[in-house]
Amino acid sequence: MSQEQQLDFLISSFLEESGEYHGAQIPESLPEKRRILRSLMNIRIPGKMNDKVQVVQDSYLQSRIEANGVVRLADIPIIKDNISIWQGDITRLAVDAIVNAANSQMLGCFIPMHTCIDNCIHTFAGVQLRWECHNKMIQLRKKYGKDYEQPTAVPMLTEAYNLPAKKVIHIVGPIVQENLNPALETDLASCYWNTLEMCRENGLKSVAFCCISTGVFHFPNKRAAEIAVATINKWFSENNYRMERVIFNVFKDEDRRYYGEILDAS
Repeated sequence: MSQEQQLDFLISSFLEESGEYHGAQIPESLPEKRRILRSLMNIRIPGKMNDKVQVVQDSYLQSRIEANGVVRLADIPIIKDNISIWQGDITRLAVDAIVNAANSQMLGCFIPMHTCIDNCIHTFAGVQLRWECHNKMIQLRKKYGKDYEQPTAVPMLTEAYNLPAKKVIHIVGPIVQENLNPALETDLASCYWNTLEMCRENGLKSVAFCCISTGVFHFPNKRAAEIAVATINKWFSENNYRMERVIFNVFKDEDRRYYGEILDAS
């Protein structure tokens, strides 16, 4: 199949599976087809995928990621003490683990075409990622009760499926509802610390952190960067386990500037 034939096949398969949108018209243009497929993936409830559809989905996503350009550690310069800043799409990074800013349900973003990192990671990993997260949450609810939600700063490790990274570490950051306070700052520091602990425990030597909590969770960007850098430096100073690389993955120019200034001063 060509990539467009794969796209048509996947849209038809997801539409047929969805029930609500079964029989909907497939658009003609390639950008619209891609939008429809991503939207259908975003709204799909957790569930095992048909084997044939999964093979086509995996081939299609991997070809899209290759076309976007895979970025390897050798492509990213070290700024200081095995720490890097990289601005761009985290789904392009071929590292041991990328960090996903998750919500407490741990199932990804269900809003079609939403621009959050949770949506992006789940889209390009494939629907297997939501299925794995769902099964992990089932096990946690058996242990802690049916109303269990993932607490702030407690990481969850999953496979990365079609992403160039080996693993995804999902973590719920603190939500700033009114004013920033020391408890929220401590929670954010714990997100970074606990993620590094998970890397150590699982032999992961390179990790790319997104800007945890700075989006819809409203943590001030500069303060978040200060906490991130300080926590990484403290963890390095207290642990013999040395990471090959810690990458601060940023999207905005503002965040790139903050991390650059803070690392220069540290």
